Amino acid sequence: MELPNDIVLRPRFTLEYDVLPETMLCAYEDVGAISKDFVVYRADDHIFISIQKKKQHFWSPQLHLEIYKIESQPTVIKGVYGPSPTVWTLFMFFHFLVFILFMASGVWLYTNVTLQLSYAFPLLGMILLFLAWIGLYIAGRIGRKKGKREMYRLQSFMYATLNNTL
Repeated sequence: MELPNDIVLRPRFTLEYDVLPETMLCAYEDVGAISKDFVVYRADDHIFISIQKKKQHFWSPQLHLEIYKIESQPTVIKGVYGPSPTVWTLFMFFHFLVFILFMASGVWLYTNVTLQLSYAFPLLGMILLFLAWIGLYIAGRIGRKKGKREMYRLQSFMYATLNNTL
């Protein structure tokens, strides 16, 4: 799977197979129980595949699969590559914080312009927060690039397990 070169930090994909979902889910559980390289966790129709803790780094990705079937249609597998939930939550928290501070600086700027006061500090704050947002985006892209090899390993593991269930 080639990663798109657009503004996607968490690549997604969809696959269809003519195997029952429970068969696939059990196959992942079975393979995960004996795997030395990957940790596989199942929660209902969701499979979470990640690299062993001792081989992980801060930007190590995990693969989240949702496996389900709708009536007589083929089984659908929806997958998302992304950082660990802890890293992703921290990353989104920083994005949210920068956004809130940017909006507050915008209100401060508008107020100072309306009251005909100096607006150098609010404008500087908005510019610095915009640069911080760009920095967060670049950090996310760097993180995705650092985890690219592991994403391919996760993908190979996923397809190997799927091919064993067919």
